[in-house]
Amino acid sequence: MHRTTSRRRVAMLAAAALAVAACSTGSGASTAPSTAASAAPSDAPSGAPSAAPPSPSAAASEPAAAATIAVASTGLGEIVVDAQGRTLYLFTRDMQGAGTSACNDECAANWPPVLVDDGVKPTAGAGVTGELGTATRDDGTTQVTLNGWPLYTFAADTAAGETNGQGVNDVWFAVSPSGEAVTGGSGTDEY
Repeated sequence: MHRTTSRRRVAMLAAAALAVAACSTGSGASTAPSTAASAAPSDAPSGAPSAAPPSPSAAASEPAAAATIAVASTGLGEIVVDAQGRTLYLFTRDMQGAGTSACNDECAANWPPVLVDDGVKPTAGAGVTGELGTATRDDGTTQVTLNGWPLYTFAADTAAGETNGQGVNDVWFAVSPSGEAVTGGSGTDEY
């Protein structure tokens, strides 16, 4: 059981390193910062499985007919999650309130935007105090915003309750119910 958990963590860290590389400059594809290679633990067993980057079609969000943003109590405090319980993140390189996303192309494959059908207003679940809205992305899709920040999931969060994207490259953070970055804590397997 411990060996499986260790391998899973190594795979998730490798995926996180790839995500860091994809989003290190805030544009579509980019080169990895020198710190990305150090994301894997030094005590990783040799021959540990590696994670391939998710393909854009596998990781990209499909627009939802309606989106409900909910609140979950976690080790990071209260954060917002989507209807499936997946942690929602903001990207500090986006300009709050500007209505545009700096995460496109390969970056959006690793950090899928939370999308809704055009003209659909997202719904705030109990405890969400920030203002929900939408913004049009470069590709014409409609992304959910909270307090002006575009919202994303993280491809390496494979189940509800995971916060593996927390603090990645010091630009990706879970979001509080008021729509602010939760900067404390670090990513975990589950809340």
